[in-house]
Amino acid sequence: MRKLVAAAATVVLVLVVLAGCGSSSSSSSSTTSSSTSSSANTANASLAAQVPAAIKSKGTLNVATEAQYAPNEFIASDGHTVIGMDAELMEAIASTLGLKAKLINSDFETIIPGLAAGRYDLGISSFTDTKEREKTVDFVDYFSAGISFYAKSSANPSVNTVADLCGKTVAAEKGTVEAEESEKQSKKCTKEGKKAVSTLSFPGQNAVNLAVSSGRAEVGMADSPVADYQVKKSEGGFKLIGKEYEVAPYGIAIPKTSGMTQPVLGAVKAVIADGTYAKILAKWGLQSGAIKTPTVNGAIG
Repeated sequence: MRKLVAAAATVVLVLVVLAGCGSSSSSSSSTTSSSTSSSANTANASLAAQVPAAIKSKGTLNVATEAQYAPNEFIASDGHTVIGMDAELMEAIASTLGLKAKLINSDFETIIPGLAAGRYDLGISSFTDTKEREKTVDFVDYFSAGISFYAKSSANPSVNTVADLCGKTVAAEKGTVEAEESEKQSKKCTKEGKKAVSTLSFPGQNAVNLAVSSGRAEVGMADSPVADYQVKKSEGGFKLIGKEYEVAPYGIAIPKTSGMTQPVLGAVKAVIADGTYAKILAKWGLQSGAIKTPTVNGAIG
């Protein structure tokens, strides 16, 4: 924990270091591409042959992401390059298909509509695969994550499970599973005669972190790998609280009529088989979310 005289700097540190999306939202729309992949994949001829001609001819996958969800996707110190687990995994997938990946930093809430409208080829942004989202896009599931709670280290909000949120102020990113969970729990609270949950939804993880660090929100909610990373990088400013819950798959979002679902599924299987997947997860400390067999549209609920 930093000394009191450095409190203002601590808030800045939280915002700068903990840029973190999983299910989240951002105001940036700059276009960047990752150049830090740990993989050295070469194209798999049989998988590359499955890529639709329209995409193969341009040689590049336009991939939407919201780069505010470290360690999954965030902006590097150069101010524009998208890095993180998802970024490197997408580079490896594209390379396996004989393509390059162009990561486009987008607002989280606009990615799935953008895929449906043909603005992007793929989306990788810590998307929880849900039955509702599957109505619009296909998902190739590649990772497993739950929901975690975090708070200021000096606070004691007494939250162990989602049921303990009654009467609390909770910060989460707009359009995320976490925001939906908080609002759903609020309805349960009032139905049981308890105080509602006050959900503060923000258009990016930086704002969520500030709400928690400033005391405006008692509890922050984020995907488990993101909450873990933020706590580790906060230099004692944040702590994990309660129990992780609602473990579910992350999926790469793909337009249903694009013809890319099966090639991407094959590419994910290939990078798992050749060890690239394990190396990327290990680099970002995310081995606990590894899966053995990717699936299409494997939403749990």
